Amino acid sequence: MNAHDSERLAGLLDEAGYQPAHDGQTPDVIVFNTCAVRENAADRLYGNLGHLLPHKRKGMQIAVGGCLAQMERTRITQRAPWVDVVYGTHNMSSLPALLEQARARNEAQAEFAETLETFPSLLPARRQSSYSAWVAISVGCNNTCTFCIVPTLRGKERDRRPGDILAEIRALVADGVLEVTLLGQNVNSYGAEFGDRTAFGKLLRACGQIEGLERVRFTSPHPRDFTDDVIDAMAQTPNVMPSLHMPLQSGSDAVLKAMRRAYRRDRYLAILDRVRASIPDAAITTDIIVGFPGETDQDFTDTLDLVRTARFAGAFTFRYSIRPGTPAATMDAQVPAAVVQERYERLTALVEETTYAENQRQTGATVEVLVAEGEGRKDAATHRMSGRARDNRLVHFAPAGEPRPGDVVTVTVTRGAPHYLLSDAPPLSVRRTRAGDAWQAAAALAAAPAQQAAPAASAPAPVLLGMPGRQPAG
Repeated sequence: MNAHDSERLAGLLDEAGYQPAHDGQTPDVIVFNTCAVRENAADRLYGNLGHLLPHKRKGMQIAVGGCLAQMERTRITQRAPWVDVVYGTHNMSSLPALLEQARARNEAQAEFAETLETFPSLLPARRQSSYSAWVAISVGCNNTCTFCIVPTLRGKERDRRPGDILAEIRALVADGVLEVTLLGQNVNSYGAEFGDRTAFGKLLRACGQIEGLERVRFTSPHPRDFTDDVIDAMAQTPNVMPSLHMPLQSGSDAVLKAMRRAYRRDRYLAILDRVRASIPDAAITTDIIVGFPGETDQDFTDTLDLVRTARFAGAFTFRYSIRPGTPAATMDAQVPAAVVQERYERLTALVEETTYAENQRQTGATVEVLVAEGEGRKDAATHRMSGRARDNRLVHFAPAGEPRPGDVVTVTVTRGAPHYLLSDAPPLSVRRTRAGDAWQAAAALAAAPAQQAAPAASAPAPVLLGMPGRQPAG
């Protein structure tokens, strides 16, 4: 969601006449789009701001937005007075005007709207991918999880109308996109604002009617709102992928109650059983927090037990981080850091053992891979390419037939590793797609000689540094 906001910010700057800085070029403007869910995001922000101070003295403009900006507000300019612009989560559309005002007045500008000014999806975007796209269906959250600061910073849930969402998806497909991911802080509560509890399942089915749309994903749902009609829509809509990210947070009923998660372990496991009964090849991933206040050894053991039972294909694991302003921040029985670390290491070891076993079960399977750009950091050294299978597992494969990002290859899995699948056999097929054509056209455009004209003083060259982190999803 944060990365998608960065696409919108880049689009706003493009529309205002800014140009991206080229590799090796010192930008005139840097924008940080921040997260506030975990403490290390704040540490990284202030560290980066400190490193930029020498460039600031040469005229660089620095802007900070996103959740951390909404939370810290004027504290950012107090700690880093060389920052030019600070803006909140509800008014990202103000960024170009605030940069202009800061230049004209030669003083820092800060703006924080209390309610959403413009739904982010109505803003222009510079998309990061020509073959895969994010589509926001809602913003904000109505839940009251005691560890989470997001509702305070993003506000109550606001839902887009289904027609607007589908129109955006059709436009993306017309541009060559094969895959969309529907985004919401609590994506399956979509429809709450206009009173339709079955709206999300209907939206998935409607996506299935869009010609040329091959893959539909969504993130992140909440177990409380995950109903059978959504499972049925996933199973019965061919382009909805057999992958599900279902946040757990804890396997202990006592901890779930303290977190105000509104479900218990039995209900969570029952959802997984129903998903697998309807979609046998579904790959299920999750989020887990270790060291929530009051977590006992038995609570942690319950979490380990559930991980073994659930057979997750992957898990994002987190040490609990105190977030000022949340109920959990002032709870008694905060778990000592050394205990949290020891539990975290045990959990991550178990998760890796579990995901390794699940991936090994894929050996010999035939999988369809949407070729990606930048998924495999070692691809150049290994002479492989990478992409995502239908169940969202990362696959590294030996290329043949010169597939392009956006093309689809069918391969046989030769080995499973803890975090990916490997195919060293020649691909069974390579299908060139409209998405691959779009990638090739974009790559050709980017390789064309750059315009030599220097940017105007009112439109310096920016670079966006997204700092989304990974948050314990709602």
